[in-house]
Amino acid sequence: MGERFAVNCNADTFLPAARETLTDEATDLLRHSLAPATERALRGDLTHFQDWGGSLPATPATVCAYVGDHAGYHAVATIQRRVASISKAHEMAGLPNPCRAEVVKATLRGLRRKHGTAQRQAKPLMRDDLLLVLDSLGETLRDQRDRALLLLGFAGGFRRSELVALERADIETVRQGLIVTIKRSKTDQEGAGRRIGIPHGRTRHCPVAAIEAWLSASAIDTGPLFRPITRHGHVATNPLTGDVVSVLLRERLATAGIDPEGYSGHSLRAGFATSAAQAGVSALKIRAMTGHATDAMLARYVREGELFTGNAAGALL
Repeated sequence: MGERFAVNCNADTFLPAARETLTDEATDLLRHSLAPATERALRGDLTHFQDWGGSLPATPATVCAYVGDHAGYHAVATIQRRVASISKAHEMAGLPNPCRAEVVKATLRGLRRKHGTAQRQAKPLMRDDLLLVLDSLGETLRDQRDRALLLLGFAGGFRRSELVALERADIETVRQGLIVTIKRSKTDQEGAGRRIGIPHGRTRHCPVAAIEAWLSASAIDTGPLFRPITRHGHVATNPLTGDVVSVLLRERLATAGIDPEGYSGHSLRAGFATSAAQAGVSALKIRAMTGHATDAMLARYVREGELFTGNAAGALL
């Protein structure tokens, strides 16, 4: 059974004993229950477990041995994710789940205590630094694209994956600014979608004006909103990738005289949330923009933004 799960771990592995009782329609829906990226990650984790010597169903002792053999050699987060995949595979197949055993939970606690480090987070691109970057831009086609991308990414608190997935049809101009439709995101795998309002800016760096200028200069009327630009100045038909957003941001930071170390495509989102918290915006209002599921997920940005708000040392020195 181990080999079958490692190679073919997908929605078809749900409740093997009951599969014969499902209708064709139910079986088809079942096959769509996992996002492709989730399925790939699950398959990769279980293949790693099998290559190590594990198989399903596994025992608590086997899972503990797997964790012990990789402690100190792989990141704690990676090991925890792989154990979560092992757990999910057992649940999917209706097998007794060894990862629920207290000995496995205790082993993972020991892993975190002995090898755990603070999670590396993208450095937030704060509002003032963003303005410095924007001031360094010119008026070439690439400058206009990057200005629109940076301003929209910051103003909407978007993930880089959400930015590069945007299409022209997702941008609606209204009197108050723009309405941006995010059709699918990391926390919205079912594609319910959400609509984000981007108001007119109060400074010379207005996200609405930047998007309108980019659309006019690029003549994009359908398809991907943000696209590569060839060295000859032609706008491609395919969208930018998330990795390109990170590279683009670091290049623009360096040009503006800001050390790009620690920044990534996530820095726009982190910078928006942190800057908003610093400005006294409520967590509820920030979440309405970013789409964070809970205040707990947003908390690290709020804490960062409030480090100097009401600081006790400020009242003493």
